[in-house]
Amino acid sequence: MTPQRVTLLTLGVADLHRSTAFYARLGWAPKEHLPKARFYQMNGLVLGLFGLEDLAKDQGRPNAALGVGAVTLGQNFETEDDVDAAYRFAVSAGATALKAPEKVFWGGYSGYYADPDGHVWEVAMNPFWLMNDDGSLTLPNAQ
Repeated sequence: MTPQRVTLLTLGVADLHRSTAFYARLGWAPKEHLPKARFYQMNGLVLGLFGLEDLAKDQGRPNAALGVGAVTLGQNFETEDDVDAAYRFAVSAGATALKAPEKVFWGGYSGYYADPDGHVWEVAMNPFWLMNDDGSLTLPNAQ
């Protein structure tokens, strides 16, 4: 049985040093700093950065052209002002602005930016989900 969880999320990056510097400007520090990878401890999850070619080799497909943009990473916040601040901060750290935060059709507030490798991040406030003190989310009980 596979439990319903994700423990590690790894992003393929073109330039490990550039990506490490970008996330450092966001205030992130890797817990593990390896020659070909960086690993960041999150709340219950580890985020990894891995060079694209090395990641393809590690996956057993050394000639694969790995892409980006089909997955969105997300950070939720308690208020719209917090979303705006996180978005402005990411852009000032070198992120590419994709969509400024705004009220959205599902009743929340969100915006999107991309890291230097094109990995898309959403910053959002969802009034229907419980934001826990540790920054994690709890979905409401099914109706």
